[in-house]
Amino acid sequence: MKKTYYIVILLLIAFIGCTKKNPENNTVASQEDSLSTYLSKANDFSATTKKRQEYIQKAFVIIINQSNDSLQRANLFRVANRYYNLNNWKEYHEIAQIVLEKAIGSKDTLSTAKAYSYLGDYYGSQGVSDSAFLYYFKAEKMYLKRNSNLDLAKTRLNKALLQYNESDLLGSEISALKALRVLKGEKADDTLYELYNLLGLVYNELGDYNKAIEFHTKALATINDETVPVEFQYRSTSLNNMGLVYQNLNKHKQAIPYFQKGLEQKKDLILYKPFVYALLLDNLGYSRYKIKDSKGLPELFYESLKMRDSLKLTAGIIISKIHLSEYFASKNDTTKAIQYSKEALLTAQNSKNNRNALLPLKQLAVIDPTKAAVYNKQYIHINDSLQKADRNIADKFTRIEYETDEVKQENTSLTTQNRNLVYIFGFVLILGMFLYIIKAQKSKNRELLFKQEQQKVNEEIYNLMISQQSNVETIRIKEKKRVAQELHDGVLGRMFGVRMNLDSLNKIHDESASHQRNSYLSELKNIEQDIREISHDLNREKSELINNFVAIVDNLFEDQKKTFKAKLVSNIDSNIKWESMSNANKINLYRIIQESLQNINKYANANSINVEFKKEIDNLLLQISDDGVGFNVNRAKKGIGLQNMLSRINECNGTFEIKSKKGEGTIITVRVPI
Repeated sequence: MKKTYYIVILLLIAFIGCTKKNPENNTVASQEDSLSTYLSKANDFSATTKKRQEYIQKAFVIIINQSNDSLQRANLFRVANRYYNLNNWKEYHEIAQIVLEKAIGSKDTLSTAKAYSYLGDYYGSQGVSDSAFLYYFKAEKMYLKRNSNLDLAKTRLNKALLQYNESDLLGSEISALKALRVLKGEKADDTLYELYNLLGLVYNELGDYNKAIEFHTKALATINDETVPVEFQYRSTSLNNMGLVYQNLNKHKQAIPYFQKGLEQKKDLILYKPFVYALLLDNLGYSRYKIKDSKGLPELFYESLKMRDSLKLTAGIIISKIHLSEYFASKNDTTKAIQYSKEALLTAQNSKNNRNALLPLKQLAVIDPTKAAVYNKQYIHINDSLQKADRNIADKFTRIEYETDEVKQENTSLTTQNRNLVYIFGFVLILGMFLYIIKAQKSKNRELLFKQEQQKVNEEIYNLMISQQSNVETIRIKEKKRVAQELHDGVLGRMFGVRMNLDSLNKIHDESASHQRNSYLSELKNIEQDIREISHDLNREKSELINNFVAIVDNLFEDQKKTFKAKLVSNIDSNIKWESMSNANKINLYRIIQESLQNINKYANANSINVEFKKEIDNLLLQISDDGVGFNVNRAKKGIGLQNMLSRINECNGTFEIKSKKGEGTIITVRVPI
């Protein structure tokens, strides 16, 4: 007993260990399980409509929070199918629109085509046949392009059903036969059955009963009761349709077995296809009435009418009441016969579908001869208008196909034209860019050559200026030396002689003469001293002009003072070693001063200008300031003058700063490495 207890404990521990999973994976699996459960329960036909809708909504909440991928779109289509089964067309339409937007955004052509097909179903259910046909046609074109034969066949089937419901029988026949052609080699028994069944109905309406029987027989042959879901009730539907063909052939005895066989699955019919059950009851009762077999009459008509009334099947209600009218007319109960016919006519008028009024008017004309002319006139008027409407709807469908193809062709043509234009524009753009690059490169090369040549010319000009200034200085120095020599050797010598002669007069002891001579001698000494000092000054440089740069700048300042009224104050630091700077840098500094003075003279309206050269540790500082009107620096930076200054400073590897505000003057600061 104790051993068994331990074994149980170990098994429990092992079970718990095996079932423990990653929480995140468990959540995902739980969601998937819940989704599958909700969708399955939503398709439970035995549950109430309210309960099924709750399950659909729960499934939708899970799906809509998923990422936009093919799985999400597939699940949304499953949700739409559940709403379709509940005839909840509003929600069905909303889901189809959501899927269409997601499919187009993801460029998923398969889901896009499927969404178009679903929208076609919606508009078909709402009686908006042109919109339904348009969406089916769009889906058809997309499936055709993808070579998706099964989906193409289903879409053509939907289109054919729409055309059949709108009495475009020939159009329906063509669409159904086209669908059959693409189904060859495909395993699609459900679609094949529906196509055969539809063609049977079309040929029955067209009066080609042999073909109708042929296609209904083919439809029955495709049914496999083991694989077809019981809720579809294909066999009962086809048996009813086959019986209708024999009814139209007035072979009611042959029709009755088909109706009876169709009613064998009574329980499933009532649960899944109650409208087919009501149809079978009514048709069975009518065929029996036609062969004067009163078995189950008029109860079959009453039971069918009751079910149709509960399902709100307007067309079915009208047919049931017409059959009851015929039945009571055959029993000579004219009152009831007229009553049911008038009720049928009133129902038809309330339905706002003129086609429903034809049978009641025809029956009333038969059973109420006193008003037959009135009823026949109404019948003819409605029938003519319906025939005209049928022709119009057929033309409308054809026009939709034509216009859609035409628009598509135009779009294709426009796409081709746009693509060609893009290619041409792209080629021209690339060619233009290539030519621009070549031109810009040539321009840059020319600019570079020009700058190089300009620099050489500037250096040559400067060297010429220096050479000229040197020549002037040499001549000036020679002239000073000559003057000094003349003063020293000529004037001083002669004055020295005069002084000696005067000195000899001192030997004369005339007191007044002696006093006068001493005065002259003293004066001559003073003159001699002055001349000697002048001679020494002329022979000595008071300031050194290295390469004469300072002299050139001083000349510029002198020209400024003579030409313009603004007061100019200049200060050049004597500690600056000009010989350590290149001629190119001196030229650039000279041009910057020249450009600055020119701008001040033109625009500043200044009263005073200050120019200062100052030596810093490793730099030469040039500062030019004025008390003029100032300007907006951000706008002025685009000007050619400032751009030239910046270019020159860049050549010197220096820095350039300008400060100015309107009404506060301007300060330009330049630093050049020494």
